[in-house]
Amino acid sequence: MSVQTNRLQIIILAALFCVLAAACVTLALTMGVGGRAPQQTSLIGGDFSLVNQDGKPITQASFLGKPTAYFFGYTNCPDACPTTLTDMTDRLKALGPDGDKFNVVFISVDPGRDTPQLLKSYLESFDPRITAATGTPEQIADVVKKFRVYVKKVGEGDSYTFDHSTAVYMMDAKGNLVTLIDYQAPRDEAIEKMRRALES
Repeated sequence: MSVQTNRLQIIILAALFCVLAAACVTLALTMGVGGRAPQQTSLIGGDFSLVNQDGKPITQASFLGKPTAYFFGYTNCPDACPTTLTDMTDRLKALGPDGDKFNVVFISVDPGRDTPQLLKSYLESFDPRITAATGTPEQIADVVKKFRVYVKKVGEGDSYTFDHSTAVYMMDAKGNLVTLIDYQAPRDEAIEKMRRALES
């Protein structure tokens, strides 16, 4: 075998090694080390200043110490919001005693209509452990930006609606994103993700 052939083989092997190494790095950033959420998830979430359904001030610190599921929507939402809150009610019940170890927070993206009083009435149909939150337009815009939530107002007058993200943001006890629970995710899958947040 010639020296030139040996050099060609070495070059090919080196090139394959570089491609494999790059693929491993990409996979690590996508999946996270040890199957955890990727490092980029630290850019999602953060402190906020809102009021709950009782009109009391709440911040991110109000929910630290327990895993927290955040969901963004509004009371006039025709489908995704009541469906997700119903699903979260079922998931909390299915978790049994572990259900008490979670916070679930429904943040309104419609501060113009969703007053604390209206949110309190709205929550009567769901698990009493669920908290609702609202605030000024500026405060809502701030928390929406920090969680990278898609929100778009559609229409004018009193009949406007919102297009908005429908995923549940599952944070750990320190306020770091663990995973997202997709809209109408299978029950077992959603509960497994909640348990993952509890163990993280």
